[in-house]
Amino acid sequence: MTGLQYMSGFGNEHVSEDPRCPGALPEGQNNPQVCPYGLYAEQLSGSAFTCPRPTNKRSWLYRILPSVCHKPFKPLKEGHLTHNWDEVEPDPNQLRWKPFEVPKDSRNKLDFVSGLHTLCGAGEPRGRNGIAIHIFVCNASMLNRCLYNSDGDFLMVPQQGKLLITTEFGKMLVEPNEICVIQQGMRFSVEVFGETRGYILEVYGAHFELPDLGPIGANGLANPRDFLVPVAWYEDRQVPGGYTVISKYQGKLFAAQQDFSPFNVVAWHGNYTPYKYHLEKFMVINSVAFDHADPSIFTVLTAKSTRPGVALADFVIFPPRWGVADNTFRPPYYHRNCMSEFMGLIKGHYEAKEEGFQPGGASLHSMMTPHGPDADCFEKASKAKLEPERVAEGTMAFMFESSLSLAVTKWGLQTSNSLDKNYYKCWEPLKSHFNPTCK
Repeated sequence: MTGLQYMSGFGNEHVSEDPRCPGALPEGQNNPQVCPYGLYAEQLSGSAFTCPRPTNKRSWLYRILPSVCHKPFKPLKEGHLTHNWDEVEPDPNQLRWKPFEVPKDSRNKLDFVSGLHTLCGAGEPRGRNGIAIHIFVCNASMLNRCLYNSDGDFLMVPQQGKLLITTEFGKMLVEPNEICVIQQGMRFSVEVFGETRGYILEVYGAHFELPDLGPIGANGLANPRDFLVPVAWYEDRQVPGGYTVISKYQGKLFAAQQDFSPFNVVAWHGNYTPYKYHLEKFMVINSVAFDHADPSIFTVLTAKSTRPGVALADFVIFPPRWGVADNTFRPPYYHRNCMSEFMGLIKGHYEAKEEGFQPGGASLHSMMTPHGPDADCFEKASKAKLEPERVAEGTMAFMFESSLSLAVTKWGLQTSNSLDKNYYKCWEPLKSHFNPTCK
């Protein structure tokens, strides 16, 4: 795993061929009458053919057998994966979850697919507009089976345990404090090395982009060169017992059988690829005079909606940084938002709620639901001596923010047994400091 290689650049036109087959990429054309080494040419389109060039996504794959060689798909039990947003009544309360439990019993084997649990979401995959937030917990690797998402893109945030992800484009090792994006239609399999847990933001109908920088200028936030793309790797492996290809299609799972590994791409070129990014590479912008800047300055990736300036979903992080603002309440401010805010914690202690919000847990502050620092945080920050200080040292919290009003699933509210029903109590000790005679 330490020998894995990558190419750098976000959305670049990449070319890669497995060194075992030099010259596997056709020269000067995409689809020759006969491909080198007797390979099949197959295009994977991530956008309509007629999209403008800046948003046109496609890659050409040169493979031992085309992906069409499989038996018919049949329904597969979804478990706790769903896009039914009406199975329980809406809940506008502030919600917080304790760390989601990873099965420890060696007899209860869960791989990445069987360990997917939908926590909340909105929209509909058939209409190509919406998002879903999933939790994955697993303790076993995917053996002779792979998954591809026909509905949208997966942004995966491992929190505990590393993921060795084999894709049609090559292999990626993704560890906690890294993220990866597996875009629509890309087949992948996940190998784990023990008890593993993480978060997924799924978007329907849009791909993730780097946010526009505006007055920040040409550099800052997540720099394009720090995104890594796998290099071509193939296996020419027959699977007499059958290889299972799983499709997530219209919110449900379907399985098809074939007798060979789908990771048989010898070479590829294009700009539609999986990729990963290390969160420590993020170049933080922060207030250096006064006031607490809006969290949008911490946006790593955005999936745009059809409304200018309004995201279908943003991926935002709260990394270690310096706090130097004068005459300022430095923690996050009290807030009511026209967006939905889902937060997770990879490691450490979140500055606004050092107790209760734990790594592997989560919170959801729904549209227009008030939220903010707990009572202890408010009192400390209001009296603190304002000196330059390191904020969030050893911590990495993140937020999935969406313009959609998110519905929580039955698993999230009930079955998971992780909901913290005392969350609201963290604000109860807040008291009035109002004195009309003292400004």
